[in-house]
Amino acid sequence: MASTEPKYEEAAGADDEDTGAQVAPIFQLEEVAVSTGEENENPIIDLKANLYRFDKDGNRWKERGAGTVKLLKHKETGKVLRVMRQSKTLKICANHLVLPTMMVQEHAGNEKSCVWHAPDFADGELKDELFCIRFASMENCKSFMEIFQEVAESQKKEENEDGSTAAAGLLEKLC
Repeated sequence: MASTEPKYEEAAGADDEDTGAQVAPIFQLEEVAVSTGEENENPIIDLKANLYRFDKDGNRWKERGAGTVKLLKHKETGKVLRVMRQSKTLKICANHLVLPTMMVQEHAGNEKSCVWHAPDFADGELKDELFCIRFASMENCKSFMEIFQEVAESQKKEENEDGSTAAAGLLEKLC
């Protein structure tokens, strides 16, 4: 009994024929310059992590996003931001100025995580939130905490230098 259906190889070979048809694009897309807002920043650290926010009402941690966390130092002002973007959408899930008063500490019971308090405006109103960030390794967590503490201390020194310079300038104007 012979089958009347064409074999798979014959059917696949028929699709490979060159018909000579030319298809022109309907729209011409032009290259667009995309600004992330990070052009005037120098990255200090860039690590993959998961970010959580503590929900006081539910008394539990809620995931804010998974992606890369960066400490970025502004080229002109010297201020440092902690910025985190989600991996696939690149949506910002954390954007905090590193203040001299901020402290980051290891999360109790987990050596790969650390916590800190920061002002947050994600819900439409400014409120102090407790954040937790979890890294893939203990080494990444420790290096993040060390670099963060160094940055916070350097911000404290810069703030003191700026304050003393401003005070000296005011005293000169008075004399």
